[in-house]
This record gives sequence, structure tokens and C-alpha cells, in this order.
Amino acid sequence: MTISAYVDRFEGDLAVLYLGEDDNMKKVNFPKSYLPEGVGEGDYLRLDITYDKEATEKAEQEALDLLKDD
Repeated sequence: MTISAYVDRFEGDLAVLYLGEDDNMKKVNFPKSYLPEGVGEGDYLRLDITYDKEATEKAEQEALDLLKDD
């Protein structure tokens, strides 16, 4: 899934982003350090979000292993 994001402003270490399109935009605070270098107020970004099934399964297995050790 790709989400369009608009950089509205910076507040300390956070960037205030508006996600989505037109009238259905949602405001989120996002760590400024995770933005690409050179991004500024008024810039548009594309956020690609994918499900990491492998990492999820690994974390679940690690949790089960910890429970077995008790």
C-alpha cells in the first residue's frame, strides 16, 4: 500500500504530516529523523507500507520459545 503524505510543518523533532487524499486527510506526528534528507515544509512524500510476515512469524516463535523455557 502506498500512502501520499504532505509535510505541513516541523515541531521540534517531529514532522506534522497529513496522510491521504483531498478531504480525507489524517494528521500524524512522525519522527523527523526518519524523513529523507532535504525534505521540507510543503513537500509531498510517498509512504510504502507492507506487511512483514517473516518478522511477525519470527517474533511469535521467539515468544513461544520464551514461554517453553519457564
